[in-house]
Amino acid sequence: MAIYNLRVNGKKHEVEVEEDTPLLWVLRDHLGLVGTKYSCGIAQCGACMVHINGETVISCVMPVSNIGEDEVTTIEGLSINGDHPVQRAWDEVDVAQCGYCQAGQIMSAAALLKKNPSPSDQEIENGMNRNICRCGTYHKIREAVALASKIK
Repeated sequence: MAIYNLRVNGKKHEVEVEEDTPLLWVLRDHLGLVGTKYSCGIAQCGACMVHINGETVISCVMPVSNIGEDEVTTIEGLSINGDHPVQRAWDEVDVAQCGYCQAGQIMSAAALLKKNPSPSDQEIENGMNRNICRCGTYHKIREAVALASKIK
């Protein structure tokens, strides 16, 4: 076991875990941040997507030992009141059906819009292609990302 000092959602946390513990389990089991979901466990679905220094990362396969001094942002840290433009657009378009993949989808969309504030439909599709939605709400996801790009 080793001690890691992590910066998550703007706060410092000390955790003692094995070096190969996936970031997902540190977030959920040690920090109580359960918005990041476990789904496939093999980096194929995107449900566990978080940001590390603003870049999307699949947390189910990211060892905590790789984090170092980097800033981790989870869905809980995206905005204080759930009012990030992507979250507002998600609500307005009523994207979620089962909702399981939504945290990962929202984190991917937020990173995409940070890099490209006015993406085309094709750029949205390409930017969101690491996320799987079991319910097939891809048309609503694309609509919400486009709407979020217009919200200030």
